[in-house]
Amino acid sequence: MKKIIFYLSTLMVICSIWMGCKRETDYVDVTVSPYISNFDLRKLFKNTDLLLNTENLGGADFIKGVVISDQANGNIPGGLLVIQNSRITGNGIDSIRGIAVNVGTEAAKYIPGDSVHIRIGGSTLKRINGILQLAGVAASGIEKKALGRSIKLRAVNTSELAARSAFYESTLVTISKGKVTPEPVAEDTYAGNKLINDGFGTAVVHTETAANFANQNPTPFADFTGVVLTTTSGVQLWPRSSNDVFALPEIKPSALVITGYLTDPSNGDGNYEYIQFKATRDINFAATPYSVVTCNNAGILAAPAIGWATGGVRTYKININSGTVKKGQFCYVGGNKNIWGAGTTNISSSVWISSTQYATVNSVDFGTATANLLANSGNLAGIAVFEGLTVTGTSTPLDVVMYGGNGAVYTAGPPEAGYRITNNDKYSTIQNRKTVLFYGAGTNTNKFAFPSTAGMFTMLGGVYNSATGIWSTGRTAKFITLTATSPLSTIEETVGFTTLSN
Repeated sequence: MKKIIFYLSTLMVICSIWMGCKRETDYVDVTVSPYISNFDLRKLFKNTDLLLNTENLGGADFIKGVVISDQANGNIPGGLLVIQNSRITGNGIDSIRGIAVNVGTEAAKYIPGDSVHIRIGGSTLKRINGILQLAGVAASGIEKKALGRSIKLRAVNTSELAARSAFYESTLVTISKGKVTPEPVAEDTYAGNKLINDGFGTAVVHTETAANFANQNPTPFADFTGVVLTTTSGVQLWPRSSNDVFALPEIKPSALVITGYLTDPSNGDGNYEYIQFKATRDINFAATPYSVVTCNNAGILAAPAIGWATGGVRTYKININSGTVKKGQFCYVGGNKNIWGAGTTNISSSVWISSTQYATVNSVDFGTATANLLANSGNLAGIAVFEGLTVTGTSTPLDVVMYGGNGAVYTAGPPEAGYRITNNDKYSTIQNRKTVLFYGAGTNTNKFAFPSTAGMFTMLGGVYNSATGIWSTGRTAKFITLTATSPLSTIEETVGFTTLSN
């Protein structure tokens, strides 16, 4: 035992001597990257001018990225070269960031898609006229490495842009479905500031008077792409050319917009579920009929080949061809006229444009009797409004919302199949200049959740312009607790319901 202890002690002494004599050159050598990302560069700025050197750049001396600015068309501040890049940050973090580089007349030598390396050591990171930029970069410090590189383009709504302007500054973004407000008249031009509304808020689109498209008539409804710049006047989107404004077909206003629904009445669902709408104009349904179709995809493993017109237990159609409603009134489609199921408050005094015993009666066109007109758990479900009484696999709804879980509701094909959507506050049929017609395609994945507690009424609140069909405030869901004695005012006068702006 004593020998073992002796040998162990001797070994420890030898190891200590070896470690104490270990040379610096025995350690692994780490090479510091000469490049810093815009993500890290922008973090260095603390609202005061910063002279950059290898010390505060962590050993770096360069940035590299893809040019997104275009001096040729005149709609970028003079002398600015704007580049964006990204770095791996982990956990799915979006690290795309941009930076403006003030290089004077040299900026005109570069076009979108150029890949450049720029020496920034010795330059100053500062804000000039509100724009964070690098000043003092030498023309000789810029090297063009490649042409025609792809540019990462992010879609952003006006609310996100306003809330995270520093995040998007000096990057290229698209605001979809922007409505110029007020609507342009014949003599209007792009020059100056134009306010656009995408249903989530507003943003300013800026065009310099010297831009080569400044005197063109503005497109009233479009996808607006541009470089985000924070100027002394605030956050603005600067299109690089007229091609950055992609005209969209005007939205067709819907006479009925979906404002709420009850998916899980007390004492069972059969014939007590209902959908609430708001009329956006006076309607005589005998003269101008409409259709309401619901979809229920419980247990379904395939996308519907003819969408809303599938029928069976999957879609149920209700015709609305009698009765009247006044602009601004709530109206209802469903079964029995009770607020929360059998034995609860009778709400027949409200405007019912259809009362259908859907649990025992097949639809007149497609859809078999079902105890669940509106799904209350599981896979995705939806509600759509159509003009007229004919709905086919190619019919486009006037208004549509989806809610619930997932399920197989879309296939890219060919042939493409699923539930068709429309241009409203939740969905867009044109994305990145391509036609996108179905829920589940592109970014058309927006849906409302099931109520947080069974039996709650789902209220959808937004602001809708009945003249233009634009949602100036997109719909959000709020869940209202009902009881057997809840009055009608609970689902019509609670703060937050959809309102009309025109």
